[in-house]
Amino acid sequence: MIFQLLDSKEECYKIFCAGELHEDYSDEVLTHTWSPSLSLEGRDVQYAQIWCHGKSLLEVSQENNKNRYRLLNEKAKVFLKTFHNAMVNLDEVCFYDSVPEKFLLDFYDLKTQITQDVFETCQKPKNHDFMRDLILFLKKIESKELNIDFELANSFDEKKGSAKLSSKKTRINYNPWGTVTGRLTTEKDSFPILTLNRELRNCIRPQNDLFLELDYNAAELRVLLGLLGHSQPAEDIHSWLAKSVFDDKYTRDEVKKKVFAWLYNPKSKNKKLNEIFNRQEVLQKYYDGQHVMTPFGRVIEAPEDKALNYLIQSTSSDMMLTSAMKLGKILKNKKSFVSFCIHDSIVLDMSAEDKQLVDQLEKEFSSGLFGCLRTNMSLGTDFGNMKRIE
Repeated sequence: MIFQLLDSKEECYKIFCAGELHEDYSDEVLTHTWSPSLSLEGRDVQYAQIWCHGKSLLEVSQENNKNRYRLLNEKAKVFLKTFHNAMVNLDEVCFYDSVPEKFLLDFYDLKTQITQDVFETCQKPKNHDFMRDLILFLKKIESKELNIDFELANSFDEKKGSAKLSSKKTRINYNPWGTVTGRLTTEKDSFPILTLNRELRNCIRPQNDLFLELDYNAAELRVLLGLLGHSQPAEDIHSWLAKSVFDDKYTRDEVKKKVFAWLYNPKSKNKKLNEIFNRQEVLQKYYDGQHVMTPFGRVIEAPEDKALNYLIQSTSSDMMLTSAMKLGKILKNKKSFVSFCIHDSIVLDMSAEDKQLVDQLEKEFSSGLFGCLRTNMSLGTDFGNMKRIE
């Protein structure tokens, strides 16, 4: 049976089901709804938002429902604006007890119709459960406010003439559908962690004692080795390639540039590199000429010249996010927590009382689909001054 959760706050918990509002409903019938919520974690629920790959309610509405949805959505915005102008704190007041019940019944009846249409017209994606867990993981990150030194940030902005950070944006609101490959983006109302000027990183401080950052050594190349079924070198992969392919003629950074210039240019040739990273072999395995199919269950439409890039980028991102979710489970009910993910790394806000967990966290992050991957670990009292631990 389809239901809609109105609010997840314990003192404001309402469910719309079978045309009525309820304070609670038996677990057995909570089977299908629109989007994941932390209050539904652990329940076997199907999510229409995942079935339609993150499209909005308006995008998936039938034509005869679009205008009705727009009108009801505008009404909701008017209510919210009224509360805002009256300086009502919606963290303390139940929004759903403060608006007409008829509006709620109309809005959630329509939302249920749209949800039902999605389940009837779309196919369940292979990565439904992965996306459900990822969304819940990202919601937990969003629930934590960043510790930002705005005075320092604004003094930097005045010197450089760049835009100031907004004191209203202290949470990270990720969009898991922002790219075709699944790499994260952030919403407009989010703290801009993925696009933040590097010189502003030292304005981000931990809530606890230290930041601990974990990332894979040469993640994309290691993913390609894994996709080909090859073993992983224990040493730094660029130093390894400098010896095995380029006979130590170039520096590590020069090798890195040469390898990536070759990797994503189908016309570029290098016999030794192709013996290690056989591009055609991996495409024959994961690309059907129209779609890339990743080991994490993603099916991505891709032209031939972008297929390898999409495959590696998507697999690398999902590999990191899978490991990040594992670390989130280890830190459950601990003072330390996952602060944010940025590109191919995860940053943990660590308390000194959890220092005995560091080895376990590093081990769990390193092990995954492609075996044990060399992992870089850095520590810092702010995000701009992270020091690598060898």
